[in-house]
Amino acid sequence: MTRDAALKRLNRPLRLTRLGMAAERFTFCFWKAWSVLFAVLAALMMGFHESAPLEAVWAFALIAGGALLWFLFSGLRWFRWPSRAEALARLDQTLPGQPLQALNDAQAIGTGDAASEAVWAAHLERMAARAADARRVKPDLRMARRDPYALRYVALTGLVVALIFGSLWRVASVGQVVAPGGPDALAAGPAWEGWVEPPAYTGKPALYLNDIAAGPLDLPKGSRVSLRFYGEIGVLSLDETVSGRAGTEIEPATSPSQGFDILQAGRLAIRGPGGREWQVSLTADAPPEVSFQGQTTREASGRMSQRFRATDDFGVVGGRAVITADLAATERRHGLAAEPDPREAIALDLPMTISGDRKDFVETLVEDFSRHPWVGLPVTLELSVTDGAGQEGRSEPMRMTLPGRRFFDPLAAALIEQRRDLLWARANGARVAQVIRAVTHRPDEIFRDAGTYLPLRVALRRLEAGNAGPGGLSPEMQEEVAEALWDIATRIEDGDLADAAERLRQAQEKLAEAIRNGATDEEIAQLMDELRRAMQDYMRQLAQQQNQNGQQQLSENMQTITSDQLQQLLDRLQQLMQEGRMAEAQQLLDQLRQMMENMQVAQGQMGQGGMGQGQQAMQGLAEMLRDQQGLSDEAFRDLQEQFNQGQGQGQGQGQGQSPSGEGEQPGAGSLADRQGSLQQRLDALRQALPGAGTEAGDAAREALRRGSEAMGRAGEALEGDDLAGALDNQAEAMEAMREGMRNLGEALAQQQQQGESGQGQQTGRAEDAIPRDPLGRETGSVGRFGTDENLLQENDVYRRARDLLDEIRRRSGERDRPQIELDYLRRLLDRF
Repeated sequence: MTRDAALKRLNRPLRLTRLGMAAERFTFCFWKAWSVLFAVLAALMMGFHESAPLEAVWAFALIAGGALLWFLFSGLRWFRWPSRAEALARLDQTLPGQPLQALNDAQAIGTGDAASEAVWAAHLERMAARAADARRVKPDLRMARRDPYALRYVALTGLVVALIFGSLWRVASVGQVVAPGGPDALAAGPAWEGWVEPPAYTGKPALYLNDIAAGPLDLPKGSRVSLRFYGEIGVLSLDETVSGRAGTEIEPATSPSQGFDILQAGRLAIRGPGGREWQVSLTADAPPEVSFQGQTTREASGRMSQRFRATDDFGVVGGRAVITADLAATERRHGLAAEPDPREAIALDLPMTISGDRKDFVETLVEDFSRHPWVGLPVTLELSVTDGAGQEGRSEPMRMTLPGRRFFDPLAAALIEQRRDLLWARANGARVAQVIRAVTHRPDEIFRDAGTYLPLRVALRRLEAGNAGPGGLSPEMQEEVAEALWDIATRIEDGDLADAAERLRQAQEKLAEAIRNGATDEEIAQLMDELRRAMQDYMRQLAQQQNQNGQQQLSENMQTITSDQLQQLLDRLQQLMQEGRMAEAQQLLDQLRQMMENMQVAQGQMGQGGMGQGQQAMQGLAEMLRDQQGLSDEAFRDLQEQFNQGQGQGQGQGQGQSPSGEGEQPGAGSLADRQGSLQQRLDALRQALPGAGTEAGDAAREALRRGSEAMGRAGEALEGDDLAGALDNQAEAMEAMREGMRNLGEALAQQQQQGESGQGQQTGRAEDAIPRDPLGRETGSVGRFGTDENLLQENDVYRRARDLLDEIRRRSGERDRPQIELDYLRRLLDRF
């Protein structure tokens, strides 16, 4: 291709590239100007100049006009039309080897030489071929560096919004707004426009007064009226009595732009050519209403629920629930006889519907007042709601007893009552302290463990110290002691016992208390679930702890009870309670309790048989554990006596004197000496412990070594009259002994399995004819009781023996049992 032909083909891409360069320079130079122009057009098309003050319109016009002129001047100053050479250079930069520049070059050397000219011709031909592939260069219109905040897009977006929602006709009205008295306005004659915007809470649309005929006009109170007068000033004027303005608040009636709120019924008139008059009346806006829906319900956890209904013609915006104490209906006796401390009413925000219509809705107020001192006392509940206009509606006061969590354990209920009296009035501090001291006088008969007794004594001391302080009990101390009483009461009520039999007994007592007090269906369901769980745990533990070496001596007439029958019995008990047949429910519960107690006593009647060395060691450990428990009980009673006497140190404690002051028992010795003797017995048994060399046997020796060390520390604490420290060490020693018994039992069970590996098990086909015990096991025949079935899946039979001994000890301490049963239990303790 020749040079001329190649350059001729460049005309089109060169022209397009040149136009693209011109677009680049125009954009770079004038983007600020057209951004200002777009913004001004958007504001005018949206009618901002019609609603803004005249001064603001003039200020905006001056600023926008000045900015537009400056940006136009700056753009014209820097704008240059791209030349052909600049376009060629831009296009040549996109081609490899810059062929356009090569085509315009001339041969500098070698002219006249045929070979050089041939080479030069070949070079031009190659450059012409490359130039033939030239295409237009796209303009670079990226403005990110010059406009980092994208203001041009903001102006463009505003213009698009104005084109959609605005009107081009409003641009033409800018002259009338800026110069309402100009020649054009005079030629067109006077005109006016008006709008009425109802309050936002009504949800009603704005009204255009020009489209509303004269006559009655019904508007909500608080509606905003905006008027614009066009033409010669003074021709049109406003005459109104709906705003209630007076004096200096009133603008000139002929002002071109006016605005006010409708606060009362009256006259709204525009005087002059084309004017109109309306008789404005206020739309009725009734105050909101709220009412209770149904009765107050309380869950078993104490949480209260109360449904309510709220209505308003335009919608409810908020509400409150206020609970106040009804002192007139309160029975002022015992701890409530004192004058109550000032206490603010309970104020709660009412829940509002989220997705529904707030003109008429039903919601539920849910709250837990269990910790409040007014629980169980007469109160009044009043609801109030407000609407968008600030109007308030109230419900009829509901008289009720403030619901909260109920405590069925007698001790927990007593502590909660004293907590209520303490929070009722600080003046009750001395009375509450006396009651708590009376309750804790004999803790071994009331408290099941020291984990709740000792914190209660600490709270009592804090309360007594606060009462004795200057100015009496402080509010801070009042709240601190009340919080401690709540924690102790909930711990007693809920319980934290590992023994399944104790949990079963507690569940039965709670259920019996609920029957006597008339519990709700939810509380009955919760207590029945607790009884079922306790029953299942006890039956599971009873089966797991079955002694496979010794057999039970059960009555031949004892019937078999299956899990299905037990479940039917519990379902029947729950049904009777829910039907209100409390007497029958109580009778059925007593039968269930007697059945379970018979099962426990039968479990405790352990068979006699030959004892080897391991069994003798287990019996010795059991006796030492019982002796250690007795020492711990005596130390606990001595510590309680110290608290009761209010002395820093007890008299005779650590010296073997009993709490009643009767002196030492014959041969008993001091507590410290008896603790040391018990440690020596444990050391001697540990040296002769069987199972040496096995993992379980070594673990048993290690546990007994820790128990011996804990006994030594307990003896030192007893010698120093540190009864609290002695109790901690004794508890550690007993836990170590229990662990040693478990490990020793595992070692003996392993030895027994090795010796019985060849033994089999006989089964019978006539199972229905064989008598069974309450757990479904065969009782044998021909005077032999027991079964050849191995129902146990574990070998921890000695743990079961310890639990049975603990149960016998617990029952022997219940003085309300028949004397013949107590004598029998004592004989069991002496025997085992």
